[in-house]
Amino acid sequence: MPEILLSERRVLVTGSARGLGEGFARALVAAGARVVVSDVLHERGRALAAELGPAARYVPMDLADPADVQRGVAEAARCWDGLDGLVNNAAITNSGGKTAEQITVDTWDRVMEVNVRGTWLVTNAARPHLAASGSGRIVNIASDTALWGAPRLLAYVASKGAVIAMTRTLARELGPDGTTVNAIAPGLTLVEATEYVPAERHEHYRAGRAIQRPQLPEDVNAAMLFLLTRGSGYITGQVLPVNGGFVMN
Repeated sequence: MPEILLSERRVLVTGSARGLGEGFARALVAAGARVVVSDVLHERGRALAAELGPAARYVPMDLADPADVQRGVAEAARCWDGLDGLVNNAAITNSGGKTAEQITVDTWDRVMEVNVRGTWLVTNAARPHLAASGSGRIVNIASDTALWGAPRLLAYVASKGAVIAMTRTLARELGPDGTTVNAIAPGLTLVEATEYVPAERHEHYRAGRAIQRPQLPEDVNAAMLFLLTRGSGYITGQVLPVNGGFVMN
């Protein structure tokens, strides 16, 4: 069924120099898509795009800088003469291990600036390119921490709760364009960015999962790939937990 394939689909993945984003970029190229790797980790991003070959390009972009977001999305669209998909993956944690009263205002603002405002700005900049595609797809990477209320992580959890809420409103606003907007809520995944997480939190997740093993980046790839296909065009405004059954809708 060609509508479920990703051959020649043009996809921008933010925060894709490492971690889940790197896994998404690799999976997309393997599925036949043309990918724009984007990050603030320029050396790693360029190296990944070079490794992935002719189906990948690197575009630097800082989600904390509105002007840089506009420039970066425009450059990403020029790479492949348009965009069919956007994976809003870029995010920072910064509040891990701190209680609500220990988080500083600067930390709170920085997390919201990147995770929430940045996702909104990238989506706005990409919207006309996705609309021109006629089958635009947006996948927002949320977190299951916002579904179960993970403690000692408030700024990050609040930001991902905002991403989930934004997904539903954006789905309605972008629906007339033919663009779908969905979110994936991964569980605690073994990537570089989660190395700070204490062993007891990892064990809490493992014991609470229906599938009792560590979550790996590749566990999230299939959901991301499907939601970027033409065949997912009647699914929008949805949040899909991908966490081995730790949280069940």
